[in-house]
Amino acid sequence: MWYHFKIHLEDKGYWAECLELEGCVTEADTKEKLIQNMEEALNLYLDEPDTSNMIFPLPNNKIKGKNIIDVPVNPKIAFAMTIRMLRIKKGLTQKETAKLLGMKNLYSYQRLESSNKVNPSLTMLNRIKNIFPELKIDEILISQ
Repeated sequence: MWYHFKIHLEDKGYWAECLELEGCVTEADTKEKLIQNMEEALNLYLDEPDTSNMIFPLPNNKIKGKNIIDVPVNPKIAFAMTIRMLRIKKGLTQKETAKLLGMKNLYSYQRLESSNKVNPSLTMLNRIKNIFPELKIDEILISQ
């Protein structure tokens, strides 16, 4: 998953804004440091607690242009964010989703929506895909 940042040059350095996420901005003295800061700012912006009901806009893959950089989202953050978004859009609670996935307790499900704990097995990914057929795993993963 990649979001798009527009880079701006100023007298004493650079600043960049994410075009899809209002308020996701960063700055740096060098372009190299700015690129690092864009990844950090993006991941911090999207990394919500597992109890959050926040739905972020998905990346707009049609954005192109001068001074626009594609910035990758950490795959764990992208997965947790996407699962939370799909669950909320279907009007399901975490408890209801855990039950649909055959999980024994709510905590097991909450791990899926927690970017620092998410690590689903292939079996679990298959179950998730059955509940959320619109899930596109290939769009969540990034090539490193």
